[in-house]
Amino acid sequence: MADPLYELLAPYLDAQVSPSSVPKAQDKITTNYLNRISTLPLTALTSSEPQSLAQSSHSTLISLQSLSARSNPAILSSSNHLSSLKTSLPLLAAEAEGLRNGIPHLDEQTMEFSTRYTRSAENEVLDRRKRALLIARNVDRVSDILDLPTLLSSAIASSTAQGLSGGTNYASALDLYSHIKRLHLLYQDSALVRSIYEQTEEAMQEMTTNLIMSLRAQNIKLAAGMRTIGWLRRVAPELDGNKYNREGTLGALFLVCRLGTLVSMLSALDPLRDLADQETAIRLRDKGSANKSSTDAWSVGQQTERYLKRYIEIFREHSFAIVSMHKSIFPSDSDVTSSDDLGLKFKSLGLKSLPPSAKPSQQQDPLSPIPSVLSTFPLHLISLLTTTLKEYLPNVRDKSSRESLLTQVLYCASSLGRLGGDFSLLLADLGEEDEDDEEDDSGEWVEIMKKHRILAGKLESLASGGGMRGAKGLGDGLKSPI
Repeated sequence: MADPLYELLAPYLDAQVSPSSVPKAQDKITTNYLNRISTLPLTALTSSEPQSLAQSSHSTLISLQSLSARSNPAILSSSNHLSSLKTSLPLLAAEAEGLRNGIPHLDEQTMEFSTRYTRSAENEVLDRRKRALLIARNVDRVSDILDLPTLLSSAIASSTAQGLSGGTNYASALDLYSHIKRLHLLYQDSALVRSIYEQTEEAMQEMTTNLIMSLRAQNIKLAAGMRTIGWLRRVAPELDGNKYNREGTLGALFLVCRLGTLVSMLSALDPLRDLADQETAIRLRDKGSANKSSTDAWSVGQQTERYLKRYIEIFREHSFAIVSMHKSIFPSDSDVTSSDDLGLKFKSLGLKSLPPSAKPSQQQDPLSPIPSVLSTFPLHLISLLTTTLKEYLPNVRDKSSRESLLTQVLYCASSLGRLGGDFSLLLADLGEEDEDDEEDDSGEWVEIMKKHRILAGKLESLASGGGMRGAKGLGDGLKSPI
């Protein structure tokens, strides 16, 4: 039905505008419209259908206008791009041709890069990259290693501020130093570790200086002295002893430091010594004068007596402390082997003791060990005291004052005698430089010695009597082995 109707209406279609605008019979929209109007009555075709077509045309026109207004920028842009296709397409073709020609060269460069930077081959760039990646992975460890000199310096500084009581910080500093030395031994080729080790050595030199200065403290105790020597042995092992010299240099260093402290304390008596020097000058000036009065003779020497009393007191206290502390810190060979000798003595008496060593005695070394510096150190101490006494004791002419001073000297000799340094016999020549008119110098010395021995005997008897009374009840049931 549509085709005959289309043939009937074809002459009335307006083809003057554009032949392409004439609808075709095969068009689906045209076929549907012709089928619809064939079903309409004749009155609808003349009355309502023209209005419907006009309304549809108007709606289509409005839609086209709205679409044109919305799509105007896109249409203009599309038009511009379309106009540029004439130049863009040849350029794209040329670029594609260049890319096709460059692919073989790119493949060659890729193969060369793969061959050069492979893991199996050595390459400086890859080595630097590997080192950078290794440092990046271990940045925390490297940071900790770089902080070691700072931590060591802080520990040493805090220990120095705290004095001998800062033992914990010194121990921490020595632990850090041991760790850095271990790193230096393991990584000797590392410039970083070498630099840190050099900084550590400077800090340890400062610590060594602080430890040596701490040995010159006035009121150093045995425990503090032993700790300080132990730290010095760890800081400077080359100063420690060996089989030929058990003390090493540390023994002499300890004595020198303590002697310096003693001399500095004695030098604090310089004001009293100046007064004693004035009395010495007066004595020497009036030595040949025959008209000096006995009152002047007894009055001269009071300042000297004060000086000598204080001098002997300081000397006795510190000399005993120096020698006893040295013996405790640096025991001699005789002290080490005394336990074996005591075991042999117990065995000879039939008492139970630790069995002596069953090993055969080794042949003695013909080169005997170097004797301890302590064997000559008391002589130097005694020379300090005797020189001072010979110089200033003649100023004291009062008998009771001289006896008091000489008794004090004998107590000092007995104190050192407990450590093997008794010098009481060396004091007999103290009166040789006195005036020739004093005939009782030797008698005075003998009398003082007798009084001292009597007093020492009484003290010994009191001590032994108390000990015997305490032990009498315990030994009643025992028989003498003799």
